[in-house]
Order: sequence, then C-alpha cells, then structure tokens
Amino acid sequence: MSELSLDGALDGGRHRMRVRVYIEDTDFSGIVYHASYLRFLERARTNYMRLLGVHQRRLWDGTDESLPRHAFVVRAMTLEFLKPAVMDDLLTVTTAAEAIGGASMILAQTITRDGTVLIDARARIALVAGGRARPFPKSLRLAHQPTEDRCRPANLVST
Repeated sequence: MSELSLDGALDGGRHRMRVRVYIEDTDFSGIVYHASYLRFLERARTNYMRLLGVHQRRLWDGTDESLPRHAFVVRAMTLEFLKPAVMDDLLTVTTAAEAIGGASMILAQTITRDGTVLIDARARIALVAGGRARPFPKSLRLAHQPTEDRCRPANLVST
C-alpha cells in the first residue's frame, strides 16, 4: 500500500486510512477491545468526509454557510467481528458510500490486516439540524455518490 496522509486517501470512491493498534486499544487479553473498533471506524468516516470537503466542525459551529449548525449522526450501525487484532498491528480502515438517500446514507466499512478482513461494518448516517433530520443538499449527495464496488478487500487497489 502506498504511503497515506494522516487523514488517509481517497482512491476510486473509497477512502483508506491506516491505524496502528496501541496497548490502550486492547483489553486484558491483549486483543483489540470491541469499542476500539468503533473509534477506528469513526475516525475513518470523519476523515473520509474531510477529504470530500465536508468539515464537520464548520458544519456544527455554523461557519459552513451552506449548512449552518448541521451535524452528521450515526442512526444505525451493524458490525461483524470476524477476526481479532492485537497490539502493534497495522490496520487499514476502508470506507465507501453504499447508498445515499434524501436525509441519510449508508457507509460500508472494513478493517483489514494484510488483506484479511477483521471487521465488516455498515453505518447509516443522517444529517441533522435543530434535532431533526434534514435532506442532504445536492452537492453533498454528489460528493458521496456510491461506487460500484463495495469496500471488500478484493476490491482494494494494491500497490
């Protein structure tokens, strides 16, 4: 895999981000604690949005004039824990839009180690303002157009 920036990189509609497992991410048995995977997935979704030009802080604090005081929230999430990760593993989190509707989208995510899928996840993300779901503006729908490929390891570009 080529060198990625701190925020990861977009590649053919998919976002890839590297994560190193530290002792703080593990439980008493030395494997990654299940909640740590949620943090890895959240970081990847945030960086995916950032690289698409959607800066969540500006949305929330009102400095993004196109969507003042909006936020993305996780409406639902499914995870399959397939294999464990351990301290010092170098993981790749891949995120891709799977479907996008009026006020929500589904992001497909995987966490892999050396091409082996450890976690398979789907997150339904909603756009909210004032405590209510809001429709995605056209520019946001276009930025998140689903790719034909899902974020399965066989579809990753190898380098």
